[in-house]
Amino acid sequence: MGLFSKKNSGNKKPPVRLNSGAKADVKVLGSGCKACHQLYDNALKAFEGTDIKVEFITEVQKISEYGVMSMPALVVNGKVVSAGRILKPADIAKLIYNQN
Repeated sequence: MGLFSKKNSGNKKPPVRLNSGAKADVKVLGSGCKACHQLYDNALKAFEGTDIKVEFITEVQKISEYGVMSMPALVVNGKVVSAGRILKPADIAKLIYNQN
């Protein structure tokens, strides 16, 4: 292992796997800040041309139900897959479709 290689932190969340043709329930949780809107826009771009809809949730009560402490957060099929980061569309697609 090289000096600057990444260590496996052990707390990395596995990607959500979808079968072809499966529907996904995708939500972006956030307070409405610039970062939250950017993640929402990137999620829309990631699913452009598909029938997957992305919902933007800003209500504190609903966000607290997911136990998210840092925003923006991305939720797929009820599972938090990312929190506190603005993912690029390609990264969102990798998380959702388990692409390499």
